[in-house]
Amino acid sequence: MGGVTSSMAAKFAFFPPNPPSYKLVTDELTGLLLLTPFPHRENVEILKLPTRRGTEIVAVFIRHPMATSTLLYSHGNAADLGQMYELFIELSINFKVNLMGYDYSGYGQSSGKPSEQNTYADIEAAYKCLEESYGTKQEDIILYGQSVGSGPTLDLAARLPQLRAVVLHSPILSGLRVMYPVKRTYWFDIYKNIDKIPLVNCPVLIIHGTSDDVVDCSHGKQLWELCKEKYEPLWLKGGNHCDLELYPEYSRHLKKFISTVEKSPSQRNTSRRSIDQFEQSRRSTDVFEASRK
Repeated sequence: MGGVTSSMAAKFAFFPPNPPSYKLVTDELTGLLLLTPFPHRENVEILKLPTRRGTEIVAVFIRHPMATSTLLYSHGNAADLGQMYELFIELSINFKVNLMGYDYSGYGQSSGKPSEQNTYADIEAAYKCLEESYGTKQEDIILYGQSVGSGPTLDLAARLPQLRAVVLHSPILSGLRVMYPVKRTYWFDIYKNIDKIPLVNCPVLIIHGTSDDVVDCSHGKQLWELCKEKYEPLWLKGGNHCDLELYPEYSRHLKKFISTVEKSPSQRNTSRRSIDQFEQSRRSTDVFEASRK
């Protein structure tokens, strides 16, 4: 069953928009990378980042002049940066945060092919860029994972003891659990969030729609129960998988959460692990997310 199930799940895991919703061009005068068809903004930088698995991903960094936190956003499995760009601008403005978003390997203009292991390398490359290029401290970073993006988000969060916070938006318990109501974790499962979330030391906010027809709300509720440092969750009545940002409660609750964690004392463990330690082995097959309806 394992091989059949993992093979089946692999077909449902990643849906990069084809063709990509944006192109990269280099400005002849400045040499800056530009994301077309969007107008250039002085506070936005477009980047190409190498990963430890040999791919090169596209990332966007948005500065806010009053920011004290930086959001590192991992999007869902059927979007790319072009589709997320305007939302990223709005989030930065509304919540007064710097924001880095990135495309997974094989998405948008990122090279390579999408896989579970590549997404782990992708988020590490984005995090490393924040540290090394922008001087961002771990304790000022909020990791934000949407849907499949909850996988790389929690994989990284479980290994960063001084993070400011984590936001999980329509998250999954694991890849296999989206498809089947299994009671245990199998070796061939992917994005084993159910096993990783107890390792996260910082405050965690979970947002999920009660009418989600792709990832049932029970995924978010069970993850919340497993959090070490729970924050009041947001169960959006009638919310589906891809419309939660449209609810006024979404912005209000997220703004309150960010304000709360920004006022909290920097945490928690004095130990700090370097990004170079992230080479620890992970045994998993590249499989996953239920087909969108």
